[in-house]
Amino acid sequence: MIKDTWKNQGFVDEAISETTDIKKEIRRMCEEKNALIMAHYYTYGEVQDIADFVGDSLALAQKAAQTDAEMIVMCGVHFMGETCKILCPEKKVLVPDLNATCSLAESCPADKFADFVNAHPDHTVISYVNTTAATKAVTDVVVTSGNARQIVESLPQDEKIIFGPDKNLGNYINSITGRNMLLWDGACHVHEKFSLEKILELKKEHPEAKVLVHPECKGPLVKVADKVGSTAALLKYSIESDATEFIVATESGILHKMQEAAPEKTFIPAPPDDSTCACNECNYMKLITLKKLYNCLKYEWPTVEVDAEVAKKAVRPIKRMLEISEKLGI
Repeated sequence: MIKDTWKNQGFVDEAISETTDIKKEIRRMCEEKNALIMAHYYTYGEVQDIADFVGDSLALAQKAAQTDAEMIVMCGVHFMGETCKILCPEKKVLVPDLNATCSLAESCPADKFADFVNAHPDHTVISYVNTTAATKAVTDVVVTSGNARQIVESLPQDEKIIFGPDKNLGNYINSITGRNMLLWDGACHVHEKFSLEKILELKKEHPEAKVLVHPECKGPLVKVADKVGSTAALLKYSIESDATEFIVATESGILHKMQEAAPEKTFIPAPPDDSTCACNECNYMKLITLKKLYNCLKYEWPTVEVDAEVAKKAVRPIKRMLEISEKLGI
């Protein structure tokens, strides 16, 4: 866990006048500081609404590589801020709460992953974007859930591949490509917890509902899906589909954009195994609040820094992903 936190520094509890229009002040500071706010689909709806750009991991990386803003505020988890800093080393990159880490990234410590890679020297190393900069530094090409299949298929059929850290996404890619990639044993705590039994119960209650599943989910959930795809792909499908009801098995923050884009449709968050919860939320993404975003812009802190040598190695697989994605038109 990263120790340099908002709570330790006390900014979380700094009083903001009740008369302060936080949203207006955020936009004013963005203009004044030439700052770009980027938000992931899993953050709170009010954070998405104030952002200049909202997207999934691939779209956020592409936007970071293209922006001419002097400052980037990444409303998402820490590895996303690292990706921005790696692609834009000359820019100031902020994340409103450094405690916003990622269970999937933490399931793949860089030193242990490096040992795994070194034990299989004849393999091409593919890492999911949900990894730390240090893990990316021992990677040949980075992928997202939206482009993993196409990038894997762009490699020779007989090429030996290590895929990490998400075993569920890796198994899914193996199943649809016929590959036999060697998988790291990692997973996302949100997508691991969805209950197949409860989804099937929901399906009985809503027989016309389409089941949308993120490929970070376990195999049995993928098998009952009407659509498997990245967050952006699920959003697109929900908008374009003739269906009016959807059971959504990914982090519930995406329902904000789904409902915004198709207000006449019904979106039901898939429940987790935990009977005390109605839906699955990423507690790390939900650390990003408007108040923290306001303070982050005001104080231009906390900043995301990446060791220069690590960044030099980590940028190569990220750029390779962006180049392949551009070539394939994805």
